[in-house]
This record gives sequence, structure tokens and C-alpha cells, in this order.
Amino acid sequence: MNNKPYLIAEIAQAHDGSLGILHSYIEAVANTGVQAIKFQMHIAEAESSIHEPFRVKFSKEDVTRFDYWKRMEFTMEQWKDIKNHCDEVGLDFICSPFSNLAVDWLEEIGVHTYKIGSGEVTNLLLLEKITRTGKPIIISSGMSSFAELDETINFLKSKNAKFSILQCTTAYPTLPEQFGLNVIKELKERYQVPIGFSDHSAKISTGIAAVALGAEILEFHLVFHRDLFGPDAMASLTLEETKQLVESVNDIKLATQNPINKNSNDAFNELKSIFEKSLAINKDIPAGHIITFEDLESKKPKGFGIAAQNFKAVIGRNLKSNKSKWDFLNEDDLI
Repeated sequence: MNNKPYLIAEIAQAHDGSLGILHSYIEAVANTGVQAIKFQMHIAEAESSIHEPFRVKFSKEDVTRFDYWKRMEFTMEQWKDIKNHCDEVGLDFICSPFSNLAVDWLEEIGVHTYKIGSGEVTNLLLLEKITRTGKPIIISSGMSSFAELDETINFLKSKNAKFSILQCTTAYPTLPEQFGLNVIKELKERYQVPIGFSDHSAKISTGIAAVALGAEILEFHLVFHRDLFGPDAMASLTLEETKQLVESVNDIKLATQNPINKNSNDAFNELKSIFEKSLAINKDIPAGHIITFEDLESKKPKGFGIAAQNFKAVIGRNLKSNKSKWDFLNEDDLI
């Protein structure tokens, strides 16, 4: 994660329960330059009930939220094919489980990293299950106060878990005043672990700002088009935007790794000799004339006359000999 920000393209439910669309996303994401692709594993019976309310009543196809999760399910064999496809195209397979049963499945499938959704941060039962796998964990802090995060982080540390934290705001799409970019620094100082940013703004600029402020991991939703059906489509980046984001944040990361020493400008000596200027006369002037500010011009290059920055030192002095318009002015020309 040190040389480039670790970029995770979140597919979530963008596939809308279609295995074919999901595999199309894997192929498409592989060409964007991100390192990882993230899914959510929903096993309706294990994580939900018919009493779960809709977050947003968005679906004309599903009567209940439970029905929606059911439609988002894939079989174990289908998930294994999904993971193999990710391996084939060089993407880390990351997944958010929402039940202990999902963790069992993901262990059999061979998940690379576990992502903890904002609503699961205080679910110590699920976290206990995940820590026992020994796999890396990424926590989204979207709905958590520092007090809640403290409890969870202490729990993870007690288990010697390898984990990182993402600043996140659970709003779809997230508005600029909700980004909480200041929290990136606060999380770094408070927990001393890798910190990233989980973005739902549907804007390239947000991820660029997060990386500039120190985010080492960047997660964002991706969709073929924001007009597609699904609860996260409006809060997602398109494929073209993702490619632009990858290039931009990699440049920003490289920039932050190469701080400039403003106490030294030795690297610009050659350029300075070209672009900096020498003093010259802006009119024909006879010998004995007393130099005034109005007589002076600065002309490239440096080194052919007195440095332009020293113009005050020549004002009030006499010319030894006649000077023609645009002649450089040197110390030998003055009394």
C-alpha cells in the first residue's frame, strides 16, 4: 500500500442478482487500474428477516428487504467461479460478510480481505468469527462514534488482528459537507494503523482530496451507468471516471512521497541562468548621466549585467561612458 494508494472498486449490488452482469463487472474493473474488487455476500436467512425495513423503498420487484437480499444471493459454486475470475484478471477478491455463515463460505472460497460494513462495526459476534480466520480486515467507520470505534479497535487489537480503518459517511450520495475529510488525520493519530476513505460521493475530486490528505486506501462504488437500477447507483463512479481517478490518485500519492525542499533550489541553477534577468539601459544615455529608476530595464539572461534584483544599488550613480539603448549595465560601467 506504500507506493500507490490501495484502490478498491465496490460492486455491491450493482449486478442486481445477475451472475452474467457480475462477471462483466470483473472484466471491466480489471481494465481500470485498481488493485481490488469488492462484493457483498448476502445469505438472506442468516442475516435478515421479513421484519427488516427498506433503507429506501426503491424496488418494484421485491416486496420486502428480505426478498431483495434473497435475489442478490449466489450459490457457493457460483461464488467460487467469481473468485477464480478475479484471480484470472489479477484483482484481489474482497468481500463484506453480513453473517457468520457468510464467513464460513468466504473461507472456503478463499477471500483475500474482509471488509466490515458500517452497520457491522459493533457486531462483535461477527468480528470474533472473522478474527479467527487470521485474514486482514478493513473497517468502515460510517455510522460509528469514536467511543464505538474505540471498543471495536480494542477488541481487534486484543485478537492481534491485522486491520485498517476507512473514514466513511453513510449517505448515498454523500454531499461535500458530509465527507469528513478531517477525520482521516484524526483516525491516523488516534489508532496508528493504515487509514483510508470509503467514498459515496460519485465525484472523482473526493478521492483525490482523500489521498492528498493521507488516505492509503480508497474504496468507492462502481457502476456501468448511474441511471441503472440499484440503491448505490447514484453514489457510484463510472468506469471512465474510475480510470481518471486511478491516474489522478497515483500521481498525488507519488507527489506526497517526494516532498520538495524549499531551502534548496540548486536543481534550478541552469533554468535560473536562462529565465532570471540582468539590468539594462532602456534609452541612449551619455557619460556622466546619473542613473534613475526610469532608465532601467531587466533583460534575459542572467549574468550579462548586474542582477535585476540589485537595481537599487545602481540608482544615483554616474555612467563612465556612453551607453546605447538596451545595453546591459555592469559594475564597470559605473562610477
